[in-house]
Amino acid sequence: MTIVRAALTQLAWTGDKESMIELHERYARDAAAQGAQVICFQELFYGPYFGIVQDQKYYQYTETVPGPTIERFQALARELGLVMVLPVYEVANEGEYYNTAAVVDADGTYLGKYRKHHIPNLPQFWEKFYFRPGNLGYPVFQTAAGRIGVYICYDRHFPEGWRELGLNNAQIVFNPSATKPGLSNRLWELEQPAAAANNQYFIGANNRVGIETEEFGEEAVRFYGSSYFVGPRGTYVGEIASQGENELIIRDLDLAELTQARNDWQFYRDRRPETYDKITAP
Repeated sequence: MTIVRAALTQLAWTGDKESMIELHERYARDAAAQGAQVICFQELFYGPYFGIVQDQKYYQYTETVPGPTIERFQALARELGLVMVLPVYEVANEGEYYNTAAVVDADGTYLGKYRKHHIPNLPQFWEKFYFRPGNLGYPVFQTAAGRIGVYICYDRHFPEGWRELGLNNAQIVFNPSATKPGLSNRLWELEQPAAAANNQYFIGANNRVGIETEEFGEEAVRFYGSSYFVGPRGTYVGEIASQGENELIIRDLDLAELTQARNDWQFYRDRRPETYDKITAP
């Protein structure tokens, strides 16, 4: 397969888990009807972005992976023939929670999961209250839509993980996010195109939209969408999505571009890991 039709969601919080799941089911069906072969939902897709506050009540959103929601979308993936990347709130054990993305193949097979490695602890991003750092490495999953990796939100500020995914032979890396205006705006424009060019794969970066005022009152932030795909030369694939509307972003990714980019720029030949001592120093 040379051309992969890939999709992203950027959606506003509906106010409850079940309606959020149903909304994503409709968007998955729409994507499949338009010929998409793979879709990635946004970070913590079935809930609000609760990192705004520190409140134990949001632990109720945890699920095992695989578990009820993943199994529900396994059935839908099988029905639609659609690869799915499903970012959820995982419980591995009592009190052991992770920001996780499950990967499901087009036949409904659960392939595995990625756990977010880099956990922020900043005003309105109090994620250390909710998540342990990831401990499953940087897996790349062989799917019906190609070799797929995942890197979640705050991870994107750390180039080391992007490179690990490249070394693990990713063709498409999805970066589901929940990002608000301020310090992040310029980085949102720069980091994924730079990572795609440096590591020579496609990146799909999606961000929430809307203001979750009913959930968090005056502490709520405005998520600015602007989801996009970018290719192995750092150029956008199609247009950037809006800053405020629910959208399904669908783009055709030509995987043949990866080989050509790597042949033109021999980064993997010329890298010098034996000289990078400080990168992995504690």
